[in-house]
Amino acid sequence: MRFITANLNGIRSASSKGFFEWLERQQADAVGVQELKAQADVVEDKFRRCDRLDGHFHYAEKKGYSGVGLYTKEAPSDVITGLGIAEFDSEGRWIEKRFDKPGRKLSLISVYFPSGTSGEERQAVKYRFLDAVFPHLQALKAEREFILVADVNIAHKEIDLKNWRGNQKNSGFLPEERAWLTRLFDATTGGGLVDVFRTLNDKPEQYTWWSNRGAARANNVGWRLDYHLATPGVAALARSEAIYTGQLFSDHAPLTIDYDFTL
Repeated sequence: MRFITANLNGIRSASSKGFFEWLERQQADAVGVQELKAQADVVEDKFRRCDRLDGHFHYAEKKGYSGVGLYTKEAPSDVITGLGIAEFDSEGRWIEKRFDKPGRKLSLISVYFPSGTSGEERQAVKYRFLDAVFPHLQALKAEREFILVADVNIAHKEIDLKNWRGNQKNSGFLPEERAWLTRLFDATTGGGLVDVFRTLNDKPEQYTWWSNRGAARANNVGWRLDYHLATPGVAALARSEAIYTGQLFSDHAPLTIDYDFTL
């Protein structure tokens, strides 16, 4: 199964830059997208399907803001929209498709974590989201395998951003945020999820987001903010990874991981 994640920074903008033409060539089985920045009237009309893939979406109430989608080749057994928490569901942050068969429970999920870069108020929202989603993921892991693709808006370790020394007091690389990810990956704390990309690629300068300021992208002054987070059983089936930087669809780059199983 080929699973791609991409923060589009606006589905219309990414489309105008060739994202869907590129996607049609990827032979993906599933695609998670974040930051739709569009509502149902636009998305359902123009972007409901891509090639062989059928999309489901969770929209923000605020126009031109947030929103996530999940395209899959196979039809799901169930679709779950939102976390059941009004503060976050109003911002369109969670879409989950379940592919349950006898002897197997599997979810694919696309999530857009809040950013705290605009100030203390949004950083507080980010921390509330982290506090809420951790037990949700624990409960989910107790009952099923899953792969969650997301713009997490956190770089985990020093290897995951270029200028780590100068960003230790900035949202996205704060000690509390990084500790949350460490706890998520630690089986002894009840997290036990896997950062799938890092099981396949331990090299530095593997980034998925670059600031639009200066020549950050040209100089590869980036951050790794986009993840495949998986339960250990499916994470062990990951076989290859790729960050696509050949075209610029948004300020993020698509991340592809191939898994040795089928939906």
